[in-house]
Parts: sequence; C-alpha cells; structure tokens
Amino acid sequence: MADDKTFTQAEMDSIIEGRLAREREKYADYDSLKDKAGKYDEMQAKGKTDLEKEKEKSSSLEAELNKLKKADTVRQAREKVAKDTSVPVELLTGEDEETCKKQAEAIMKFAKPKSYPGTRGNRGRATEHHEKDDAMREFARQIFGKGE
Repeated sequence: MADDKTFTQAEMDSIIEGRLAREREKYADYDSLKDKAGKYDEMQAKGKTDLEKEKEKSSSLEAELNKLKKADTVRQAREKVAKDTSVPVELLTGEDEETCKKQAEAIMKFAKPKSYPGTRGNRGRATEHHEKDDAMREFARQIFGKGE
C-alpha cells in the first residue's frame, strides 16, 4: 500500500484552505452580481408599473373619447328629429333617431288635442256662452273700453 499517504493536520488545513481559496475566486463577484440582479429586478418592476399606469391612462382616455362620440351622435340625432318635427330638442331624450322620432310623434299627439277648451268641435261656433262669464265680460269692457 504505497498509495496510502498520511497527512498531518497542518497539511490537511493547508490543502483545504487552498481548495476554499480557489472556490472563493470563482465566486468573488457573486455579491456584486447579486446586487446588480436585484437592481435589475427592481427596474423591471418599476418599468412594468409605469407601463401599467400608461395603459390605464390610455384606456381611460379611450373610454372618454367613446363617451364623447356617443354624446355627439345622440345630440345629432335629437337635433335632426327636432328639425324635422318642430319639436324642441330639449323634450327629446332618446338615444337614437328612431326613439326620438317616436317621442316626437307622441309629443305632437299630446300637444294637438282634438278640441280646445270652450269649443264644440268644428260646427262653426267658436265658444260656448256661459252666463257666469257675463260679469267678467262687463268688467273687461269697463277696463278696455266698449270695443265698438
């Protein structure tokens, strides 16, 4: 057994120290690389956050633009129907032209009753005569004159 060699504790310590020194040399810049990797991860997270903020801002602006476009379309439909039917645009609340037309028709139907108060259809008589109105007529004649 010529291969078997015995070492003293000092020799073993020396061999181990040499081995450890070589390993430490391999990873001498480990702390530096670890710091750089941490900073890189931090920058990535910050960049992602900035990107997400910009995406949210973009989405918000796009939603506002769509809202304004819809409001303009609704306004144009209401103005067109108001012009075509002579119904004030303020009375129309529909979101599209068809709904506004139906509203305008209903408003026109309501605004033009079949007979006006104090009239009897279309038989030629303009107003009904009530005796209780005679006192008011006399009062009006006194204020404004005889009307003759």
